[in-house]
Amino acid sequence: MKKKHRCLSAGILFADVGCHPIDHLPVPGELVQTERVELALGGCASNVSLNLARLEVPTGLCGCVGDDSFSDYVVRALEHELIDTAGVRRVSNFGPGCSMIVNVKGNDRRFISTTGANREFHIDEIPGSWAEEAEVLYLGGYLMMPHLEEEATIDFFKRFQMHGGKTILDVVLWGERSYWDVIKPILPYVDYFMPNDFEGMQISGLSDPLDQAKFFLDGGAKVSIITCGEKGSIYYSERERFKTGIFPVNYVGGTGSGDAFGAGFISAVLDGETPLRLMKRASAQGMSCVRDMSATKSVFTRAEALAFVDANELEVTELS
Repeated sequence: MKKKHRCLSAGILFADVGCHPIDHLPVPGELVQTERVELALGGCASNVSLNLARLEVPTGLCGCVGDDSFSDYVVRALEHELIDTAGVRRVSNFGPGCSMIVNVKGNDRRFISTTGANREFHIDEIPGSWAEEAEVLYLGGYLMMPHLEEEATIDFFKRFQMHGGKTILDVVLWGERSYWDVIKPILPYVDYFMPNDFEGMQISGLSDPLDQAKFFLDGGAKVSIITCGEKGSIYYSERERFKTGIFPVNYVGGTGSGDAFGAGFISAVLDGETPLRLMKRASAQGMSCVRDMSATKSVFTRAEALAFVDANELEVTELS
């Protein structure tokens, strides 16, 4: 019998308001024209879920939204036969997480964000039956949800691994504090830790992404994966250590590219792929995302992803 939830995606759910890339940031009082401004789905857990649906992976989604019109939009945007949203809770007198995203040509995107209802999410809101049947647990936006920074979350990860599941931890830096003090206790129960190089630097205090990867491996993660934007990504474990490049693309906007990368990775994990193939499929999915300014509109379907990966090579450099 086919499992209902092959992946369990939990964490932050957002509504994003973004602009088409502009030539420069406005100075005080200046109006800068853009082709369009649009409302789109955002947030690690929601983006990953929608990507996984495109990749034909049945997913259970858990998180919190509010009771306003933006929250209504988030819930509607996640309606898909392969996404079970029964784990999404409405919180009274809140909006959802929301980001204003400013895209400037030639620059990384800029965010102005509020956590909204995400701050109310607890790990025990994940249905036990979902955790028992899922093969992969993805937790996205860790550090943005204060109630998850508790022993119960560590125990949940530990139990998930004990029944044979794989755990993936992704972060969003929130507030000024010692992030490592929060990350360190859960890391021994993380199969794949996936920060980008800026997040890795803020957590570890190390500027070199390779040093970051080693640091997180020494801290207990089974595999460190450091994404470095246009400089590619690092895969670092006890047995496999290499860096990949990126696929050429007509870049429009980077919003959601890390989440698309994560979904491509999850899909490949569920297919039992080799580490190199994991990274190739993750990179392809991430690449497909940046062809549009939204986080999910241009992402590959499963057929498109597999065809692209089979037809294109990705630069690989072995690491010591």
